[in-house]
Amino acid sequence: MSECLFCKIVAKEIPAEIVHETGRTLAFRDITPQAPTHVLVIPKTHHADAATLAKADDGLADEVLKTAHEVAVIDGVSDSGYRIVFNTGPAAGQTVAHVHAHVLGGRDLTWPPG
Repeated sequence: MSECLFCKIVAKEIPAEIVHETGRTLAFRDITPQAPTHVLVIPKTHHADAATLAKADDGLADEVLKTAHEVAVIDGVSDSGYRIVFNTGPAAGQTVAHVHAHVLGGRDLTWPPG
């Protein structure tokens, strides 16, 4: 997707602070962090949202979750706790139409978030 911001990050056309990378996923720091740990985990292939990723049914959604946990380990929040959030659709706050998991941690996270 030539106009997709996250596809451009995958293609290294736009810089990002990479935290972790696998063959099919990429994790990078959010540019407007909402917690001390705020990392986005994306599949390298374009899927518009979590529903589209789930329909792909090729194990990629599982890999995104595994990468999210690895990010929590790397950032030292896996033992104290962390949150994984997928926003799906504009009404849910999704602003980039490329599925991404927010990994949040490093402070107490209240529920509901707002």
